[in-house]
Amino acid sequence: MQEEQVNFKDFSWPYWLAVPLYPYGMRRTIRKEVVKDTIWTFDQMQGIFYVVVPIRMTVVKLETGGLLVYAPVAPTPECIRLVQELEAEHGNVKYIVLPTVSGVEHKVFVGPFARFFPQAQVFVAPKQWSFPLNLPLSWLGLPAKRTQVLPQNSAETPFADEFDYAILGPINLGLGWFGEVALLHKKSRTLLVADTIVSIPEEPPAIVQFDPYPLLFHAKDSALDVVEDNQANRRKGWERISLFALYFRPSVLEIPNWFGVFKNAFKAKENSKKAYFGLFPFQWQSDWKRSFDMLRGDGRLFVAPVLQALILNRAPRETIDWANLVASWDFEWVIPCHLDSPIKARPQQFRQAFSFLEKYPTLGSHSYILPQEDFKLLWKIDGGLNLLGVVPRAQDKV
Repeated sequence: MQEEQVNFKDFSWPYWLAVPLYPYGMRRTIRKEVVKDTIWTFDQMQGIFYVVVPIRMTVVKLETGGLLVYAPVAPTPECIRLVQELEAEHGNVKYIVLPTVSGVEHKVFVGPFARFFPQAQVFVAPKQWSFPLNLPLSWLGLPAKRTQVLPQNSAETPFADEFDYAILGPINLGLGWFGEVALLHKKSRTLLVADTIVSIPEEPPAIVQFDPYPLLFHAKDSALDVVEDNQANRRKGWERISLFALYFRPSVLEIPNWFGVFKNAFKAKENSKKAYFGLFPFQWQSDWKRSFDMLRGDGRLFVAPVLQALILNRAPRETIDWANLVASWDFEWVIPCHLDSPIKARPQQFRQAFSFLEKYPTLGSHSYILPQEDFKLLWKIDGGLNLLGVVPRAQDKV
């Protein structure tokens, strides 16, 4: 049987230096139909230090003909071809929505993506900003004549008959802002969100398995391990990647001091687990799997620990009000821009994910509290930022 020929130019993303995330200039795309003839997701992969997770764009067919794109990904030749296949069947891309304010991993793709669809109107979340200089949107690559800020009232948009949306924030973070637009496709009862809500799949996502090296790298227990490429080790690597991505450094991860690393580099035969040579500078405790199981739960919705400890606690009342509004909608599917998708979930499950912001939360069968010991590094970061006066202090729970 003849092997399929891979054209690597199809995966090329030449502007990767703007946000230098792995896999840099080579990004594959998986298109998946999640609601028949109506909604498609486009998954790519990105990460740092082989901590790789999916980043996702969602395309929705409009009843009046044409397509709406939520949170564009890198417009590689492969990605654009997959979108154009949908255009040929369902009509041109009419609307492009940038649903986030601070998510540079989303913003960087909007301008380049929009250039492939010159008739599309571009809508962006309010209070867009850039660092270190706060530049106009046109200077950030967005088409000036076709770009507008989403109004607070969703009825003022040309797609109001088919979609509703709620804008969180913008939340003041000192150096910039955090904001997000949750978008409801009414007919399919599908909620699109960017970063606020996630769910962890039990198995590594398909896009991550195209190149298993990051999964196998994190399946190691020491620098000298040779890890067999099998599904069990891929799953083990994925579980550890999830802990890295959501906690930065969970309590079950040990980072040896660098003096010890270099000292023991000369003693590899005596103590291989500390001879990292700078390539594997961490060691997992034996009970790390329990930490992952508590994070994942049974695949329920939750707010990423980074957002819990460093962002949404700056505006708990505003966040709860936004979550209440979204939970008042009738939906049964949630599509986030990261990790698992689509997730079968009801409004009550969405609302309970934000109970960490309440003094006296109403805990139901769909809620759970993450282990506080895994937040230690995030709290340390929070304390350092507060000490420097970089960010506003967290507010009391509501």
